[in-house]
Amino acid sequence: MRTGSEPATARSALRARLWLSVWGLVWASFGTAVFALVGRPGWAVACGVLLLVATADMAVIVRHIRQGPHYQPGRDVPPYQPPDDGGPRYPRLSRRGPSYPRPPRHRHP
Repeated sequence: MRTGSEPATARSALRARLWLSVWGLVWASFGTAVFALVGRPGWAVACGVLLLVATADMAVIVRHIRQGPHYQPGRDVPPYQPPDDGGPRYPRLSRRGPSYPRPPRHRHP
């Protein structure tokens, strides 16, 4: 449900994520090779696992980039009001926050 407070031009930084995953791929492959040559198999395996994670992340990012932008309603589309069917009520939002009933104040002697 839209509340009207969403940014009109919100976009994910997919290109920045793509370049960060490329950077991670380079360093993870470099680390895997160097640690394997130096004789540190534990660190080589750790860098290899990181290499696999960065590769999977890059595949997801490329998939999202190829999907293209999805429909986002513009400023001319008003926010939807919840149906008045007697279901659960949501507090009204104002500048000060939701308007819940205040608890009773206790006076101390």
